[in-house]
Amino acid sequence: MGQEFSAVPETTKPENLSERSLPAVADYIKSGKAKKVVVLTGAGISTAAGIPDFRSPETGLYANLAALDLEEPEDVFSLPFFKENPKPFYVLAKDLYPGKFHPTISHVFINLLATKGLLYQLFTQNIDCLERRAGVPADLIVEAHGSFASQRCIDCKTPYPDDKMREHVSRAEVPHCEKCNGLVKPDIVFFHENLPSLFFDRRHMAEEADLVLVLGTSLTVHPFAGLPDLAPFEVPRVLFNMERVGSLGSQPDDVLVLGDCDTGVRKLADALGWREELEAEWRKLVGDEEADRQLKGSAKREVEDEVSQLVHDVDKVLHVHDVSSGSSSPSPEAVAAKQQKETPPTTQQQVQQSGPAAVEESVETTTGTEEVKPTGA
Repeated sequence: MGQEFSAVPETTKPENLSERSLPAVADYIKSGKAKKVVVLTGAGISTAAGIPDFRSPETGLYANLAALDLEEPEDVFSLPFFKENPKPFYVLAKDLYPGKFHPTISHVFINLLATKGLLYQLFTQNIDCLERRAGVPADLIVEAHGSFASQRCIDCKTPYPDDKMREHVSRAEVPHCEKCNGLVKPDIVFFHENLPSLFFDRRHMAEEADLVLVLGTSLTVHPFAGLPDLAPFEVPRVLFNMERVGSLGSQPDDVLVLGDCDTGVRKLADALGWREELEAEWRKLVGDEEADRQLKGSAKREVEDEVSQLVHDVDKVLHVHDVSSGSSSPSPEAVAAKQQKETPPTTQQQVQQSGPAAVEESVETTTGTEEVKPTGA
């Protein structure tokens, strides 16, 4: 069901939480102390939705791209390549375009935070628009790497109609501007493009958070990866992810929930007393057939999580034994690394490492512009 631990010594007490656990996080929320919840999401939050990994040979998406004889799959997100040959991108877009995939329970949980007036800002690396489909208000979303929600001419910047875009994408055809006949591209951040100005305009909101939730991101993509560190030191930060990432787990009020996002979110919903409401809203949105499909995949991931939990528990017992016998014992970081090494990579880890939702790494310059570089985030 997911592990909860921290790299902070057990003797170090949290400043705002009663303990480093999800029930304590739930108590913190129910106490009214969490009024400005900032949520950060990456590709892992969409794993259960079935969004394909465009680099994986096991997917039809990869086969479609391979047939186009690209040197690297990442070329589809290269702006210079797109200008020369936009067709491969639209082959990809046909399989990824919004409407084919449904929100996960994690997406709906974020909307539940918004409904209850707790969501201060959502920063997402994903381009799949599933937060929007889950009902999260657009004015609370910062799509740091852009999205399929809008599109425009790359030359004259004239917006292109949504209905015509859908028609072209459904046929894997390249749309052209009605004004100047230039190429039309969704407002997705390609390599060598700047991040949206909205990201920089609202980045300060992470500094004002009283609770930070991080879901399904490897936190290797900058400047997005630095958002958790903008929150005040005493603010609780909760990570829902397959492995520890960034600086999370190093501060007194950090809680690490290792496992797939949906399982962790359900645990928090249980502790909050929101589980029934959450499940009902999710099924109402996606339908029983899709909900059951996602749950089947979740059940498989839960088994993997329980095996990982067992490894953690055994390591903890051995750690206590080593201490009592006077021998040296591994640090929490070493334990986490050992677990990661011994546990086979899951679908979520693969998506986080190479999924289409976050394929660009941005390095902030002193001028505030962004140089975008390829990454495996």
